[in-house]
Amino acid sequence: MAAGIAVAGIVGLGLLAIPAGAGAAPQLPPVSAEDLVSSVLAAHPGPLNGTVELDNNLGLPALPGIPQAADGTSTARIWTDGTSKARAQVPSGTGERTLVADGTTFWSWNSADKSVTKAPEGNRPATTPEKAATDPAAAATEAIAKLRATSVVSVDGTAEVAGRPAYALVLTPAPTERTLLREVRVAVDSETRVPLQLTVLANGSSDPALQVGFSDITFGPQDASLFTFTPPPGSTVTTPDQTAKPAKPEGPPAGATKPTVVGDGWDTVLVASMPRQDAGAAPRRGSFDLSSLGTPVSGTWGSGRLITTAVAAAIITDDGRIAIGAVPEQVLTAALAK
Repeated sequence: MAAGIAVAGIVGLGLLAIPAGAGAAPQLPPVSAEDLVSSVLAAHPGPLNGTVELDNNLGLPALPGIPQAADGTSTARIWTDGTSKARAQVPSGTGERTLVADGTTFWSWNSADKSVTKAPEGNRPATTPEKAATDPAAAATEAIAKLRATSVVSVDGTAEVAGRPAYALVLTPAPTERTLLREVRVAVDSETRVPLQLTVLANGSSDPALQVGFSDITFGPQDASLFTFTPPPGSTVTTPDQTAKPAKPEGPPAGATKPTVVGDGWDTVLVASMPRQDAGAAPRRGSFDLSSLGTPVSGTWGSGRLITTAVAAAIITDDGRIAIGAVPEQVLTAALAK
């Protein structure tokens, strides 16, 4: 999604950052929006553990391998030593995923099929469905970094989030931006300057389209045993072939291209070619049939199907291209026509 709001892409106004039942807004020293942004971008979370809650109202269907994409609420438990070691436990529809980075090896355990994947830390996937739902601090920091230049940035009071006093940082699209989003709100811990919660609001709705953040968080040293992993008895362990020659940087699938970025800020559009599917071939693992989604559209760029959600839109063309962004249809078609 445009400008890093994929948090699966991709959360009343002033009260959105305050959990139900919270007391009066905490009294904190005044801070300017620019100083707050700068301190967030310079912050280092350090060791911590917490429970992350994702409230999703994006309107997406249930996608293969991405249970967090569908509407609803999901939770995860995370731990980190503040450097290279981390652990996440993510419930799935049929069990639980456990992800452990021990500093040299990345482990992924799926309780549903008792499978373990073991890989050198350097081969750890940069982006996973779980990451979007378990790292609200990183998601919020990325959003701030990419949107600040095209936003009106303000501080809208204070709130208590995850039991900690926080500033409410608000990024509103500049008048020149063409986007489906109304604003992005970030609850920033007053002491550590670590983002505690990210809230995305779409035009025309007072309810969050997406909200991800800590429901509880504790800063401080963590038990070292959390960052070790031993495959459970009876599990199947898959390990990459360590004798093989180093792989070249992985390119896009056959027929696909790396996305081209059109525009910047809130009205960024990503345009790419979809992977080819040979006639008569079995669907690729994890593939999803998009032919029944959306509505037919056409223009000078060709024809295809328009798929819209609360915070994003995409056009999948009949000739195998896709354009996606947190933008209205007109911005997508303009990007396809370039």
